[in-house]
Formats: sequence, structure tokens, C-alpha cells
Amino acid sequence: MPRTIWNGSLSFGLVNVPVSLTSAARDLDLHFRQLHKKDGAPIEQRRFCSKEDVEVEWEEVARGFELDSGKQVVLTDLELASVQPRKTRTVEIEAFVDLADVDPIYFDHPWFLLPFGESEGTRRAYQLLVKVMESTERAALGRFVMRTKEYLVLVRARDGLLSLTTMLFGDEVRSTDGIAPSASKPAKKKVDQAAAVIEALAVDWDPERYKDCYRERLTRVVRDKKKGKTIKAPEEPKQPKPAPDLMEALEETLARMSDGKGKRKGTSSKRKAAAAR
Repeated sequence: MPRTIWNGSLSFGLVNVPVSLTSAARDLDLHFRQLHKKDGAPIEQRRFCSKEDVEVEWEEVARGFELDSGKQVVLTDLELASVQPRKTRTVEIEAFVDLADVDPIYFDHPWFLLPFGESEGTRRAYQLLVKVMESTERAALGRFVMRTKEYLVLVRARDGLLSLTTMLFGDEVRSTDGIAPSASKPAKKKVDQAAAVIEALAVDWDPERYKDCYRERLTRVVRDKKKGKTIKAPEEPKQPKPAPDLMEALEETLARMSDGKGKRKGTSSKRKAAAAR
């Protein structure tokens, strides 16, 4: 069983379902330690006072917020504790929304909510909530506190379980005002050609098709180094140049995608079914 990091309950109205939280993502990255190149000894990080040039114990460390003027506002642990959220053991659901209306740009980290405890009543309530959310295609928006931080979360049904995704708040997502490029409206023919390329590349979503190539290469380097092999740096790939004629590039791309029978390779089964209707 995966390790749970939080136990509490999912609550809305008079409904209260005991749940536990476990991460839905796995850290498969390769982690390295910093070593002294000369003798291979681990590197330690210590805190030094830049004025006195002496090591500072953790108990002597204060927290300062730098103002625009460059001055520091120093806050004590007690002052910081005064604004920390009230620690509860509840995911408080505030509203239900259509899942399709939620922009993925607000998604942060995925978790699973599992039924907590061996009670048959808890498991029945949990499964009922899963089935209801599956049938309505709704997602629940709420808040909960983990450690010392309050999170906005979205709860939805996924593969017979409840998933919880921590989310960014509205003001944490940067507006596109002022950063969107200005350009003249493209001609309809160019839009249609570009849309045809996209349709030719359309496939059904299958996460198993996509691998972390960097991690695979790094794993191979570690394995080869362990065997005493010499590691050679690859040649720098050439950067593609912008097409001088966009229409010509689109037409050539479509021609290369064609299988000789007028069909586009890579068309998803969903789009094929829609076209057949």
C-alpha cells in the first residue's frame, strides 16, 4: 500500500467521509549528492553570518521580508504563527463545478484520496460518492490544510477512486495581457492548412506512449560509468530554421503525412468515428 501522509475527512453539508491522502505521482528522477571532486567526500551546507563570518545555529535564524526600498521587515516565529491557517483534518468542499470548465493551467500536484479505516460504512459512503461524481461528471472545489499551508483543491472521480489535485489560486496564474504577441489576422487558407496538419497528427491520448528520454539516457550513463566505460558527449543537434514560405511548408508536411491513399496517418479513432457519422 502507498504511504499516506494525511488522514482526515471529506466534508460537504452533512456528509462526512473519512479519507487518507497519498501521492498520485512517483518521483523517478535520479538524485545525486554533491561531492568534493578531490576526494569524493560529501559536501555539507552550513549557515554563516555574512557580517561576522561565523556559523549560525538554526535557533538564531530569523526571517526577513525585503521591501522595495531594500529594507528588511523581520518577523518572529510567533508573528508568523499568527497568520498560519487553523489546522483541521477536513477537506471542506465549497462547491461543485463541471470538470470541463476547469482550465488545467490551475492544476498543481495530483493525489489520491482513499477511504480511511476498516469500517464497512466508510467504504460504502466512499464508493457512493465516487459513483455520484462519475455519473454527474462534476468535480468538487474545496480547501484543506496540510502541514502549515492552506490549499485550494479539486476532487474528482478517477478509475474508481477519488483524486485530489492541489491548485493555483487565481492571482497566481499570470495574465496574458501585455505578453501576447501582436500580429495581423492570418488568411483563412493558412488556418485551414494548419488545422489539417493538426488533424493529421491527432491520436487518442495514451500516456504509456510517452517516456522520459532524459531519465533513460541518464540511467544508461550511470550504468555505463559503473562498468568503467568512457562517456562521450553527443554532438549538438542543429536547430531547425523558420520556413521561408509557411504555405509551402504546410503543404509539404501534409504530403509527407499522406499514406498514398488520401488518408492521413495518426488520425485518432474518436475523430474517425466522428467523421463516419
